[in-house]
Amino acid sequence: MLSMNEALVRVLEQARALRAVDCDLESALGLTLAQDVVADADQPPFDKALVDGYAVRSVDLVRPPFRLELGETILAGQIPQRPLGDREAATITTGAPLPPGADAVIMHERTRRIGHTIEIEEHEIKPGLNRLPQGKVYRADDRLIPSGTRLTPATLGVLAAVGAASVRVIPRPRVAIIPTGDELVDFRQPPGPGRIRNSNAVMLRGFVDGLTSETWTSPILGDEPEALKEGLRPALDFDVVLVMGGVSAGQKDLVPHTLEALNVRPIFHKIRIKPGKPLWFGVGSPRADRPGPLVFGLPGNPLSVLVNFLVFVRPVLHVLAGAAADDDRIEVRLATRVSHRNTLTTYLPARILRESLVPGEPLRVEALDWSGSADLLSAAVADGFLILPEVKETYEAGEIVGFLPLR
Repeated sequence: MLSMNEALVRVLEQARALRAVDCDLESALGLTLAQDVVADADQPPFDKALVDGYAVRSVDLVRPPFRLELGETILAGQIPQRPLGDREAATITTGAPLPPGADAVIMHERTRRIGHTIEIEEHEIKPGLNRLPQGKVYRADDRLIPSGTRLTPATLGVLAAVGAASVRVIPRPRVAIIPTGDELVDFRQPPGPGRIRNSNAVMLRGFVDGLTSETWTSPILGDEPEALKEGLRPALDFDVVLVMGGVSAGQKDLVPHTLEALNVRPIFHKIRIKPGKPLWFGVGSPRADRPGPLVFGLPGNPLSVLVNFLVFVRPVLHVLAGAAADDDRIEVRLATRVSHRNTLTTYLPARILRESLVPGEPLRVEALDWSGSADLLSAAVADGFLILPEVKETYEAGEIVGFLPLR
């Protein structure tokens, strides 16, 4: 049986970024660039005024008199009509181009207007004052944003500034969520004797949405071989398939054999982790335009679904979308002694003790009382999961351990 880390390596070996597509700029937020973004022109494209005031030649203000004749007025969006003359100033607004010959801008507040002249109160006017030279931010053909960058609102603004109406990106994956089990009923319905509401699909969709371009949740599939097979077949057109339930060793745990009958090649089944030990993982047949789907058979208990998703599925969704398989784990200090079965890596619901936060020190965390992998309420009130490696059975208060945040 694989360890948790060995299983994660096997999973990520099968994950590759999806094929790049063209995307409208306004729809590209959060996606990963699949091209370098290059400047189409200098920025700014002209010497630009940084304040409202007067464009001047600093050479005219080396010695008294510090009085200049007023010439033209240049507003943002206008073009200067002529070079600046000797001992002349042009009225200018923020963002407007400086006239030829001007090398500084004096703020209104540093001048006094007298008829058609201005008197300069600031006597040490250096070249470049309140002026942004052409090409200071970047030059035409400079590489501004490299391929592989995740697009933020600010980077979208840069792309808009260089006229990139469409951009080459890695799309988010398409994900199918497949709940299985005769015991399940729709969460909107009252469960009859021996039945439970399907809470897993709603929870899982909450984690998946925002990481996908499309999420499809199938109707609940019962534990009947042919119906299960036909229900799973359309899911294999997606990039990632998340099947919940039916992967352990019970009489009705039919998912692994059914997936293999649909030409999904098994990579592993069962790993040394708690909760989530019965995890099944395989790869479907390649499609004409893209690789085969990555298929996860998740155990049916809610915390098993949640831990398997956070540890294995979420990194895969990041990789398929062109990003890194980020490790969200942090180090924390145990507030109390905890023990576990040391043949498995254990994930325990836990809360951060915010009343004892110390700047620069690891967070103090305590394990919550929980009733096993079916106890979804414990995850709902937890801040995350303590990670107890299988190297020993007991971890004492004050020890540093891993922690996987939920929020």
